[in-house]
Amino acid sequence: MLDFPLWKRVWLWALTAIGLLCALPSLVALSGGNMPGPTVNLGLDLAGGSHIMLEAEASQVAAQRLQTMEESVRDVLRQASPRIRHGDISTSGGRLTFMLEDPGQVDAARGLLEPLTTGAGLTGQRDWTIEVVDGTRFVLTQTRAGLEVATSQAMDSATEVVRKRIDALGTREPTIIRSGENRIVVQVPGLEDPQALKELLGQTANLEFKLVDTTALPSDIAQGIAPPGSEIVPYAADSQFTGGIAVRRLGGIRGDSLTNAQQSFDPQNNSPVVTITFDPQGAQRFARLTTENVNRQFAIVLDGEVLSAPTINEPILGGTAQISGNFTTESANQLAIALNSGALPVELTVVEERTVRAELGADSISKGAIAIGVGTLALVLFIFATYGPRFGLYANAAVVINVLMILGVMAVLGATLTLPGIAGFVLTIGAAVDANVLINERIREERARGRRPVQAVESGYREASRAIFDANITNVIAAVLLFLFGSGPVKGFAVVLVIGIITSVFTAVTLTRMWVAGWLRRARPSDLVL
Repeated sequence: MLDFPLWKRVWLWALTAIGLLCALPSLVALSGGNMPGPTVNLGLDLAGGSHIMLEAEASQVAAQRLQTMEESVRDVLRQASPRIRHGDISTSGGRLTFMLEDPGQVDAARGLLEPLTTGAGLTGQRDWTIEVVDGTRFVLTQTRAGLEVATSQAMDSATEVVRKRIDALGTREPTIIRSGENRIVVQVPGLEDPQALKELLGQTANLEFKLVDTTALPSDIAQGIAPPGSEIVPYAADSQFTGGIAVRRLGGIRGDSLTNAQQSFDPQNNSPVVTITFDPQGAQRFARLTTENVNRQFAIVLDGEVLSAPTINEPILGGTAQISGNFTTESANQLAIALNSGALPVELTVVEERTVRAELGADSISKGAIAIGVGTLALVLFIFATYGPRFGLYANAAVVINVLMILGVMAVLGATLTLPGIAGFVLTIGAAVDANVLINERIREERARGRRPVQAVESGYREASRAIFDANITNVIAAVLLFLFGSGPVKGFAVVLVIGIITSVFTAVTLTRMWVAGWLRRARPSDLVL
């Protein structure tokens, strides 16, 4: 157990040196300097930044599900063989209702509609109820359980979209968590001007391509009257047009089939545009739409506003298109980021905003550093006084290397250091010293039993290591559970704790054993001062 061949010593020293070198850029950065290399990211409570709370309108989920169900009902009834004819479909009152022309097709229609409903999670209920009233009128109603499941899924999807958008901005280690049923908390360290962030997060990026209804009269559009099956959509505020335009409500193409969006320039006038690319299925639908409607207008609608309404001069078969408007380079780039991250399933509104000053973080760092320094100094003096200059030096060196290796590992992993993370630092220092105490006390016991120095050291490390590993495995399990079920600062504490446990075992058990083995081999002492 005390046998350390040359290759093993070289490997352990190299691993230690790498850990210390990785910690160097972070030490320089924390002291106010600048050095190339990965550094530890500071959390909102240390570096300052922006805190934003977003709230979603749950009623939008119900409206979107109602529209989706309407499109699905129209499709299955139209594609039925023989075709099932029905009257106008109404969505008033949050319910979907329609009447069949032939009462003999009621059973066939129900058989086609039932697969459109699914189970609402584990509630045992369906997400929609289907009723037949007066023999021919179908009524489809959303169940409460189905709406709750849909809202939860929409919020999960919105949280992921927000995460993608913020990461695309180049910020580091944001904290994005759900709060309650319909809120999302966003914390971005180092961002003191959140205006651009709010504009990006407030953009739903719901992109649609809809055919323009040319039968609508300008006078009716001005009064907000749309032909049956159409709706009035206003032009964007920065558009060259005013008022609105009538578009077909159903039958368009949504932007959820996009695979890429990037800011580029129009080759004709060099104005900023956004170039989009569809996936194979979306490209096929877009090609069919443009092929069947040559010389007709189609509107590019973003978040309920028309950006432009170009005429389809020829079929667009390549699966690539351009979105033009009165863009600046910055606004086109932000739209590309929003489209790449996906459309928000619900509109998010900023309901709370706070800016944390960096001065508060600097004060936290200063006090945290003082706490670590005082605690480390007290431990160093205690270890020297208890275990003498030789074994005390080994234990204290292991503690210092442990702290630096934690910093280095966190920098390489891109982890974020928060105020609870500093508490994790202090806790791991105590854990590292605890391991050395177990080892040294065990060596003392073995020496008191009359064992020779080499045998006492070997037995002490072997027996104490069992207890150390058992205790640390328990701590790792607890830290993993904190990370999995915690959020924000709790996760930061768990990350530091896990890293600290691993490095403390490495330094307190492996490194000190190598040092002690080397000293015993060179000095061959007849007794141990311990």
